[in-house]
Amino acid sequence: MSKGKVLVVGSNADRIEVEGGGWGPTGNYLNETVVPIMSLIDAGYDIVLATPDGNKMHLDAASDSLVHFGGDKAAYNRAKEFWNKSPVMNQIRVLKSVTDEGLDGYAAVFVPGGQAPVIDLMQDREMGVVLRHFHEKSKPTALLCHGPIALVSALPHSREFRAALMAGDDAKAREWAKGWQYAGYKMTIFSASEEKWVEKEILHGKMYFTMPQALTAAGGDVSAAKVDFEPNVVVDRELITGQNPRSDHLVGSTLVEALGRAAKKSSQAA
Repeated sequence: MSKGKVLVVGSNADRIEVEGGGWGPTGNYLNETVVPIMSLIDAGYDIVLATPDGNKMHLDAASDSLVHFGGDKAAYNRAKEFWNKSPVMNQIRVLKSVTDEGLDGYAAVFVPGGQAPVIDLMQDREMGVVLRHFHEKSKPTALLCHGPIALVSALPHSREFRAALMAGDDAKAREWAKGWQYAGYKMTIFSASEEKWVEKEILHGKMYFTMPQALTAAGGDVSAAKVDFEPNVVVDRELITGQNPRSDHLVGSTLVEALGRAAKKSSQAA
């Protein structure tokens, strides 16, 4: 019997702006998406996957590698098979249809990474509806790598906030961020130093703002591991944030544990 439903919100973006007016390739990361989802399924939860336009997420080519599975070919093959053929990954809802139906039936929400959320989820109104609901209900809210940037969508002026960051006006961004639900929360996200590798090796260009810069401007208490690309997860109240691709397993297990605690608390209150 299912322990409950978890909403997973993916991005539809396949390219990202770089300074000078160009674009670099992007998408959702393979391991950051499927590893936590598979952990949830193994723990007995049903998954509902939604994206802004209802189309399948674009697989970031940089993530399609054994490197992100510790060189374990069997683990990589399982993940790729799951991405390509699992009904979970291919029966995708339009995010607005999910919010229109109501979110009370979901036990948690998870947003995977890859840089794609920086383009759409960061400023998506329906993503904001989701996050405000889970925040108000104190239900587990997990986001991984670049995924935590989606937290900004909870702002009523998320698009203006993003535009200010793009223009290099952090002071204006802070003005737009007043009243953010997650102000003062401890959190982590893909670090500025980790991003430099992506800019050099994948984007071949510099991004307009870094992820810690954005969440700090919004009011978050942002931290990072002392060593780049080491697993790091930060938990504060209902919020679970993972720093980088290697935090995939830890985010999954931490979310499963949080769901277990929430279910126990609910049964005791009943």
